[in-house]
Amino acid sequence: MWMHFGVKDLIDVLLVAFFLYQTYKLMKSSGTLAIFSGVVSFIIVWILISHVLEMRLMGAILDKFISVGFVVLVILFQDEIRRFLLAMGSHRGWKFIGKLFSKRGDSSEKEDKFVAPVVLACMNMARKKTGALIVVQRDMDLTVYEHTGEMFNADVNARLIENIFFKNSPLHDGAMIIADNRIKAAGCILPVAQNANLPKEMGLRHRSGLGMSQETDALVVIVSEERGKISVARQGRISVNVTAEELQQILSGEREVMNYC
Repeated sequence: MWMHFGVKDLIDVLLVAFFLYQTYKLMKSSGTLAIFSGVVSFIIVWILISHVLEMRLMGAILDKFISVGFVVLVILFQDEIRRFLLAMGSHRGWKFIGKLFSKRGDSSEKEDKFVAPVVLACMNMARKKTGALIVVQRDMDLTVYEHTGEMFNADVNARLIENIFFKNSPLHDGAMIIADNRIKAAGCILPVAQNANLPKEMGLRHRSGLGMSQETDALVVIVSEERGKISVARQGRISVNVTAEELQQILSGEREVMNYC
């Protein structure tokens, strides 16, 4: 068998290893690693019983489960499959190809307009210990989440952001969504992350920000009301105690979000 092992087989093995590693990372970040381990264990037991030990009766029973296993996996891991496809579609390589055919040559300049007001507002709110949750849209459309709050169409302004998240404001508990250098909505409801590994000091704002980063490719800025610290979440990862310079670099795409949890 090893005599026929060629370059194509090596590539095949490397691709499978890469796929399993990425699946492991995805399941670990979403808190479903135990379920994934159980599925892998079931498959190993099925192979041993049906193909190695050749137990006919038990093998026939397990074969029935395997025959509907794909449907069960889709039901169990529908959110993870969605994130995996989203990660593939929003990969930098595809973005680069899209830019080659795009006529908007000044997109990078447009994307930078909201950075300074957001950084200034977040630093002021952190100093005053005013809680905030700001979602910055990337490639994935966030219209569904915008309609859960109050619709806006305003320029990104530091004073406006601070007024929206002021403690007596009716919209301060929800999230603000920024898209195309405009404030699109405020008071929005975000999906909450079910990650049991999050520290207890991270409240609902951090869990909502992390959940939004898991469901979409958006970048979420969280200002803690209790500690007056800034955190940033993206792609299921969260960085805490972010400085003004680091926040500016992350929003500008010059710096990646580090995984704290």
